[in-house]
Amino acid sequence: MIYLILNIIISLNLMSIYNSSDRYDKKEMLTVNEVSQDSNGKFEKFATNKIIPSEIRAMTLEALSYFPDLINTKIDFQFKKNISGSVMQAQPKVGSLFVHAKDNRSYKIKISRYLFLEDNPLPIEDLPKDVFLGWIGHELGHIQDYLNRSSLNLLGFGMKYYLSDAFITKAEIAADSYAVAHGLGEKIIATKNFVLNHDQIPLAYKQKIEALYLSPGEILSMVDPDMDEEIEENDQSIESL
Repeated sequence: MIYLILNIIISLNLMSIYNSSDRYDKKEMLTVNEVSQDSNGKFEKFATNKIIPSEIRAMTLEALSYFPDLINTKIDFQFKKNISGSVMQAQPKVGSLFVHAKDNRSYKIKISRYLFLEDNPLPIEDLPKDVFLGWIGHELGHIQDYLNRSSLNLLGFGMKYYLSDAFITKAEIAADSYAVAHGLGEKIIATKNFVLNHDQIPLAYKQKIEALYLSPGEILSMVDPDMDEEIEENDQSIESL
């Protein structure tokens, strides 16, 4: 009898997950067919299987155009009032880890509705375009990293991310590396410079970025490997003076 009850409970849970997936598909159809598009529609093909708020649709589709491997990947871009200690977060949808194959997983990118500055909140869509592209591009780098991981690996990834600063740094380097490899290096640098140099961004957030993420200079060396040699030569010249 206990075995029968357990089977019924598991079946009901699976039905709930599949129904959630159906709701996602219906919502997706409404979103993809919205009238709001980028100015000439050249990025619209990247809207497949994406749910994107209208306020950031055009710039998000442009960022997605750098990641052709994600063209059919289900991604839900979600505005949030507050994301603890972050401006954006990319995560797999947990339910999809258990009932879908790798190629059919669903992901979400949580986006703070406002960037909270010391004086006034700034709507996220009012960020400079390159800064927004770099921020979204970094999160898409995370999803690119997730694609070939097993469900068990991703569950472990999530646990380690919340328990280890060293693991956070490793994960963030991977995301930046994917973004740079896909042509967003200059945008990533623009984002980091914006955060580190903006006089209204809280100091605690700047310190977090400095401690756990690659610096603009390190990203620049990934974009232009010759830059490291030039910097080293300049240092040697200075030492010889």
